Amino acid sequence: MAIRYWLGVVQREHVLRGVSLGIAQLNHGSRSSISRLGESDGLVYYSPKTSFPDGERLREFTAIGRVAAGEVYQATDGPAMTTASGETFRPWRRRVDYDHAAVAAPIGPLLPVLDFTSASSNWGFQLRRGLIELSRHDFDVIREQMRPPSADDR
Repeated sequence: MAIRYWLGVVQREHVLRGVSLGIAQLNHGSRSSISRLGESDGLVYYSPKTSFPDGERLREFTAIGRVAAGEVYQATDGPAMTTASGETFRPWRRRVDYDHAAVAAPIGPLLPVLDFTSASSNWGFQLRRGLIELSRHDFDVIREQMRPPSADDR
């Protein structure tokens, strides 16, 4: 099966928690979104804000990694959440091997070169879905931007 590349849209606070747990969770724990990711797929997170709902504007790529082996699973750690209708909710997750050396990178400098942003001035509209497929080009460009500066660059 071919490797695919994904961009998940999640506030930085939640991204950092997911990285610390070694998991991905998308669209408020939706099974359908996380089920689209396959083993070895690339995943990068874009964080429009620092936290939900009132966080500061951020507009950065905040984590990058590869989907690990294993199936989608429902969280059992921590307390279950309760929906507005009173139903118990446990989010769906997937294991991810994150690049812990990666550094956050602003999207601004990449807007003219990324396939998903350069074609339209309304590029942000598609991010409302919470998960979009990226081209390999976009994933590689973002990964390069998230590489920490070397000693020679300092």
